[in-house]
Amino acid sequence: MSSPYLRQFLAGRDFALDDSVAVGMRNFAYAVGDREAGVAVLVDPAYRPVELAELVEADGLRVVGALATHYHPDHVGGSLGGRTDVAGIAELLAWRDVPIHAQHDELTWITRRTDVGAEHLVGHDDGDVLRVGDVAVTLVHTPGHTPGSQCLLVEGSLISGDTLFIDGCGRTDLPGGDPEAMYDTLTRRLANVPGDTVLLPGHLYSPESSAPMTEVRGRNFVLAPQSREQWLAMFGS
Repeated sequence: MSSPYLRQFLAGRDFALDDSVAVGMRNFAYAVGDREAGVAVLVDPAYRPVELAELVEADGLRVVGALATHYHPDHVGGSLGGRTDVAGIAELLAWRDVPIHAQHDELTWITRRTDVGAEHLVGHDDGDVLRVGDVAVTLVHTPGHTPGSQCLLVEGSLISGDTLFIDGCGRTDLPGGDPEAMYDTLTRRLANVPGDTVLLPGHLYSPESSAPMTEVRGRNFVLAPQSREQWLAMFGS
């Protein structure tokens, strides 16, 4: 019998309090686990990954892995625009050797950005289920922001990384971005997510830190276009 654990952390507020980059970027990290089994995985551990892990372990769960929604440094660590280095999965691995789970299409990008070797990465396909204790995490491949972006369906919530925000979606003009793939993701790959599923985004870009998908679909301007052509005309550049 599982006892699900799902906790949202805001970088610069809940951890990495004195990191001005974290404060400005407003990234969310997450922990998903099973209280009964006493295990958890981190989602997008950046800025102060060990501090984040210690917060989870203070809740009585051992960190046994990490999930990356995509390769960008504010989610997995690395050089941020050549201006500053963000700590991430490399620092987490130095603290404890745990598997880092990501979509297959993202592995090369993660290795290139973080210098974490392939031996530490576990590649997944769309629809794979990662079990954390008895808690099931379904991995949904959602390309568009990056080739291997993924969302995580767990316990009635969708951890969406930078694929979908409460207001808006991830940029498609960065390396690996693809506006046509993003349109397919928003209109097809995420179309069957139930309306009562709670969206947990990768950044605090709205007053709320979460919202049900029904509300997101009713208010998010990137979901308003009625055709691929209309969407690309509005958001494809």
